[in-house]
Amino acid sequence: MGFANVYGGPSAALITHQFASAGTNQFIQTGYCGGLTLEINYGDILIVSEAEMQDGTSHWYIPNEKKVDSDKDLVSAAVDYCNKKGYSYVVGSVISTSAMLLETHEIINRWAMKGHLGVDMETATTLAVAKKFNKKAISLLNISDHLIEGDTLYSYTKERELIESETDEKIRDLALYLSSLSFN
Repeated sequence: MGFANVYGGPSAALITHQFASAGTNQFIQTGYCGGLTLEINYGDILIVSEAEMQDGTSHWYIPNEKKVDSDKDLVSAAVDYCNKKGYSYVVGSVISTSAMLLETHEIINRWAMKGHLGVDMETATTLAVAKKFNKKAISLLNISDHLIEGDTLYSYTKERELIESETDEKIRDLALYLSSLSFN
C-alpha cells in the first residue's frame, strides 16, 4: 500500500504511472473538490463515478476520450460501506481541470449544467492512468468550497474547517476499507 500527496494532473500521473508500472493493481485517490450542485453538501463524501477530462494530462493516457470511469466494483463497495457506517455521501461525476481559482460564474454554471457534482484537478488523470494500465481506481472527494453557492477557499469558516476535518477522517476510513478488498 502506498500513499502520496499530489497536486494537479501531472503530479497525479507521475505517481500513478510509477505505481502501476511497479504492479499496483488498485488506486484510491482522496482529495478535495469544489461543489457544483445543491445536491452535495459540506460533510458529504463524493464517490466519483466518472470524470470529464479537462486537466491537460489524462488525454495522454487515453487519447480521444472525453471522460473516464471509476471502477464500478470500487464504487459499489464504497456505497455499501458508507451505508453500513452511516456516512453521508453522493455518487456522481466531476470535471478535472488544470487550474483553480480562475473559474467564473459562467464556467461554474456550465459545469453544473453538464451534471457534474464537483470540480478538481487530479481525478481524471488518476483514473486515466489506471485505465491505461488496466488497473482499478476510484476517487473519494471532500467538498472544500461550494462554488455553486458562491463559497470559495477565501470564505473559509471554523465550522467548515471542522466539517472538513470530520469528513477527511471518514474518507480515510473508507479508503483503508477499500484498500483491503480484492477483486477478480
